[in-house]
Amino acid sequence: MALTPYDWNQSIQTRMEYIEERLRDGSPVVGLSIPEGVLLVSIHRAQRKIYEIYDRLIFSGIGNQSDIETMRNAAIDFAHREGFQRSPDDVTAYRLVGSVLSAALKKAFGDPFTAPFVFRGLFAEVAERPDQDSFYALGFDGDYKTDHRYSVVGGSLDAENRMIDLLHAQPDALADRGSALKLALEAWATGKLHARRSGFTQADEDEPAETLTVAQVLKEEIAEGTVEAGLLERNSPRESKFRLLRAEELAPALAEYR
Repeated sequence: MALTPYDWNQSIQTRMEYIEERLRDGSPVVGLSIPEGVLLVSIHRAQRKIYEIYDRLIFSGIGNQSDIETMRNAAIDFAHREGFQRSPDDVTAYRLVGSVLSAALKKAFGDPFTAPFVFRGLFAEVAERPDQDSFYALGFDGDYKTDHRYSVVGGSLDAENRMIDLLHAQPDALADRGSALKLALEAWATGKLHARRSGFTQADEDEPAETLTVAQVLKEEIAEGTVEAGLLERNSPRESKFRLLRAEELAPALAEYR
């Protein structure tokens, strides 16, 4: 079956609208560089969201769980193969995202005869200093952007921009883990709230969520879900630098929302 340029463009537009609609209700992810290492924070209701990929790499995503798992497994396979065939020093977020995953997502998104990935992913690489940490936000169409100190993925472009604005306005909060956790949760709720609003139409003008505050969103989501925070430690004596923060480590940041 041959497609005209018009057919192809229409197909791409339809796929994009479908994916963005599916992503809108997803749980955002916030990534921050703190003195201890790289911190990823999110909230889930079912499946775990934050994973170690390799010695210095951490990952989380938003979208269909099966698509997140597919990307996670592809990332792990590439990282371990690269580390074995070359060197662990050759396993970088740039090579992983730029050389492998980006191309695969771009191919899937542009092929009208295959199902696209409903996915946005955040990869982070810890370095010797916080200002050297790298974040890669990877989209369903294969495009990605690089950030330092902080990055996010959310349910819409507007939601991500609002989250970044909040993080940019409070750089001092990255000085310690407790302040960073509070900021990450506030950014998460900001993203969740604005992703909801980005889907409103004129008929939804009386939608109750329009009047919700960030604090109310957090209280609602924390009551029904589980806060997950993964830390990739900068100077850990353990073989694995990755760990999930324990409930008692999260408690101070959650206290005012319970």
